[in-house]
Amino acid sequence: MILRAVTLAAGLAGGFGAAQFPAYSQQYMQRLGGAVDALQQVVSDFDTSAKAEGLTRGGALSQMQGSAFVERRRADMTRTIDRYDRLRADLAVLQGQGPFMRAYHGARFTDPEIAARAWQAFQPALPLSVTSVIFAGVGFAVSAGGLRAILAVSRLRRRRKPMAA
Repeated sequence: MILRAVTLAAGLAGGFGAAQFPAYSQQYMQRLGGAVDALQQVVSDFDTSAKAEGLTRGGALSQMQGSAFVERRRADMTRTIDRYDRLRADLAVLQGQGPFMRAYHGARFTDPEIAARAWQAFQPALPLSVTSVIFAGVGFAVSAGGLRAILAVSRLRRRRKPMAA
């Protein structure tokens, strides 16, 4: 009886958590778009400065050496450009997708800064849309089923242990 109650509680917690994904992913997408726009401006300014000097982006980065400050600035710009490219690719894949396809591409929700800010602004809510109810059902099934599987494996291990003589 207690096991069933624990399984039900795990299922409900998983269901409620999964039901939040559509709204959270929307919040993440809004922040992702804003981050891409902001980074695009920085990268574009850098590229314009490089072009004015007759350099490519890579050429401009390679010329940034000589002092500790300039070397640090080069490392900062390299990180910024890499992050811009990664986030722009994430946005290209996720943009226009519904919550099910965003869940399918869940590995694209990995930028820690965007995730933290999206989580700060996110307010969990009771799932009222059909999509949220479906996510809740899947979350319930995965959580309850996962707990049942773990419990079943642990019971099998206990049964297989040899008795001490």
